[in-house]
Amino acid sequence: MNLIFSIDYKTVFGEELVLNIMKDGAIAQYHLGTTDGARWTCQLTIPDTNQVLEYYYSVDAIGSEHRHEWATVHHKLELNASKGNSYTMYDHWSDIPEDAYLYSSAFTDCLCPHTLHALPSSSFSKTVRLIVRAPQLRSSERLAIIGSNPALGAWDSTKAVEMTEHNINEWVVDLNADDFPEGEMEFKFAALDSKKDVTPLWECSNNRTIELPEMKDGEVVVYDLNEAYMPIYNTKIAGTLVPVFSLRSKTSFGVGDFGDLKKMIDYIDKTGQRVLQILPINDSTITHTWTDSYPYSCISVFALHPMYVDLTQLPQLKDAKERDRFEKLRVELNGLKQIDYERVNNAKLEYLHLLFTQEGKQMMSSKKFHEFFHETEQWLVPYAQYATLRDKYGTADFSQWPDHNTWNEADRKELSNSRSKLYKEVEFWYFVQYILNTQLDEAHAYARQHHVILKGDIPIGVNRYGCDVWMEPRYFNLNGQAGAPPDDFSVNGQNWGFPTYNWDEMVKDGCQWWVRRFQNMAKFFDAYRIDHVLGFFRIWEIPINSVHGLLGQFAPALGMTADEIRGYGLNFQEERFTTPFITDWTLERMFHDKADDVKAKYLDRLDDERYKMKPEYDTQRKVEKAFATVTDQDELNIRDGLYAMISDVLFVRDTKDASKFHPRVSAQFSFIYESLYDNDKGAFNRLYNDYFYRRNNQFWYREAMKKLPRLVEATRMLVCAEDLGMVPDCVPWVINELRILSLEIQSMPKDPHVRFGHLSRNPYRSVCTFSTHDMPTLRQWWDENYERTQDYYNSMLYRGGAAPHPLPGWLARDIVSRQLTSPSMLCILSIQDWLAIDDKLRLPDANAERINIPANPKHYWRYRMHLNIEDLMANNSFMANVKELVNQSGRTNTFGER
Repeated sequence: MNLIFSIDYKTVFGEELVLNIMKDGAIAQYHLGTTDGARWTCQLTIPDTNQVLEYYYSVDAIGSEHRHEWATVHHKLELNASKGNSYTMYDHWSDIPEDAYLYSSAFTDCLCPHTLHALPSSSFSKTVRLIVRAPQLRSSERLAIIGSNPALGAWDSTKAVEMTEHNINEWVVDLNADDFPEGEMEFKFAALDSKKDVTPLWECSNNRTIELPEMKDGEVVVYDLNEAYMPIYNTKIAGTLVPVFSLRSKTSFGVGDFGDLKKMIDYIDKTGQRVLQILPINDSTITHTWTDSYPYSCISVFALHPMYVDLTQLPQLKDAKERDRFEKLRVELNGLKQIDYERVNNAKLEYLHLLFTQEGKQMMSSKKFHEFFHETEQWLVPYAQYATLRDKYGTADFSQWPDHNTWNEADRKELSNSRSKLYKEVEFWYFVQYILNTQLDEAHAYARQHHVILKGDIPIGVNRYGCDVWMEPRYFNLNGQAGAPPDDFSVNGQNWGFPTYNWDEMVKDGCQWWVRRFQNMAKFFDAYRIDHVLGFFRIWEIPINSVHGLLGQFAPALGMTADEIRGYGLNFQEERFTTPFITDWTLERMFHDKADDVKAKYLDRLDDERYKMKPEYDTQRKVEKAFATVTDQDELNIRDGLYAMISDVLFVRDTKDASKFHPRVSAQFSFIYESLYDNDKGAFNRLYNDYFYRRNNQFWYREAMKKLPRLVEATRMLVCAEDLGMVPDCVPWVINELRILSLEIQSMPKDPHVRFGHLSRNPYRSVCTFSTHDMPTLRQWWDENYERTQDYYNSMLYRGGAAPHPLPGWLARDIVSRQLTSPSMLCILSIQDWLAIDDKLRLPDANAERINIPANPKHYWRYRMHLNIEDLMANNSFMANVKELVNQSGRTNTFGER
């Protein structure tokens, strides 16, 4: 069979087009030729067999790939030897479309499910095949072609030729070329509704025309056409954010679980919402104490947390006494206002051990378990050994283990052999992960059945003592700490303690660690939030001896030489500007009547003007250790003052090049800045703004484009970014280029010229919300700053008079309604903010609703809904209220029907 591929693409000198045909997991590459640098062709001969080809085009420059087509949906070509012996494809280059979200599984598998079909067989002697994408169609609609020729219905829609959806949002039809003796086709595409007798939707464009070439018997000519555009309004949907651990039902075991997730999906469905967003659910067990409650510090990006197991879905314990004991404990723990993390996890692990002894052998001999093991073996085996060794040696710090300080690939064979001793040592964790994966997979399937998008969360970091670092340490830098510079969440910056990524090593293999991670997520979710997407541009890297984040620097970043700094008009004094600025006047300002005590105990005189920290206190970690057992608040205030003094520098030295420097973030609030002359302050401010907002823009853009395109294309999940903080200009460039949804929060506007965001200006490709899990809830925010609230009440809500306090339910409803009516594709509100609209239903104490306080790195994550999901759904007034808000905002999705 002869194949001819033809595509128009304008290249520059040194570039050439490559055809990439995928088969059995491999890619065969064929170089195209051109005579004018614009039209490229390639001819192949393959055996005359029936098969389906999937392929894409790429551009090579100097022997390596420079760019490629959008990889989410490839070209698809069905070959049939009975139709012809020669195929000529007239393709067009496919960049990521503006409506790429319509190709996500969130739309194609949840909101607007379509069933793909094989192209019907035909036996024309000469065949014209038309392929076109029409992603706007709803579930009940099918694409048809209508044209001037009688073979195309002569513009009569009742005689239109129906097409076949053979690929995601892509339709195809084979036509008899002999039906077009004049050699020309004039036509349009239209959407027909299979469920309703309604007028077809015709595409909004001029008539399409194709001049057919002269064809011989046995020839098939394939035209890949531009997208059909239908006049269909954009879909807008509403949703709820709630951590799984915060769910409460009548059958919970003191914490939300994957069974409760199904009940919450029912709530979402019954209120007309279509998205349920959760926080990370990966295993975070380091110490088996409450400090492991931080869900963004996972020990494995693949393993699920054992506390989310729904025990009611498992076989009962045969021991009646044990059953009764666990039921009494369940009732007790489920009655608590907040999660008792340690008791819940200890109880669930004990239960799972008993169940493993009772049922493990039978469950792990099943076909489903063997399929699970085969699919997950790459990460499951190391994780099980890691978890076993962690508990055996009483610490997750693998550097302290007497052996197995890193994963040994040679152990895999024995650990995978069910008859080996090593397998017996770790198989409990295979059993636990099998149960968890099965239950989450069922919850995901349940969500799809109810047209609900389950949205997950991908943390930016991993625990430095976790399985991922233990298994593949080459991907991580352990000599620094990841965090975030100061923002609305924390004036001292955030220090997450995570290792930073060795991106040079990750990029070498095409970011396979991340690709595997995203593809594993796609088994359970149809949308996801990229936590701290700025980390893919540059991460805030904090020295290992720092507690706060003020002494960090962006990595990578273009540091400044001393001469560059002087070029801004600032007389650079290296020693003065890079060591803590401690003087008598700064000590008086910081410690008041305690200043002399601080001098005597913690400082040495440096010169006539300044002091330096004593060696035993010269880093924040040393100070932290010295005050580890202190509880007196006055002493803790001294500790915090010492932290601040150590951070009081104007520049930090580059970690890789000692001759370069970075301006210290928020240095304008430091004493060293205050000590400068006004002209030096002006010079520093110019330098500061250039460095943080202009100098690195192109550099950070290129860094992000090395990574994010691979990850966005790795799955068909809908991609949403958490793009808050110190956002450089290049971030929206990448977000828009990759068609990622941004996060829009009215109280944290991205426009520096306004105090509150104007909801009407939200881009369609965005997620609108009022508060995240890191922020005060709506009710808390309302009472935090009365002056700010008054401004919001008058300027954003357009109401006169004094703003009422606390926030009444009727006013919370108005605020929620305004969020819902924004142009954003998704409006996802926290469960606390939804409950705020009902004075009778919401929690009396607004402060008890807070999930996380980012300024506190040791915050206990234990918030739970104060009422059962069953009782919430039984409250007809509240359910009707939410449903009315969703309906009035136009966010009711009827699964693609019109």
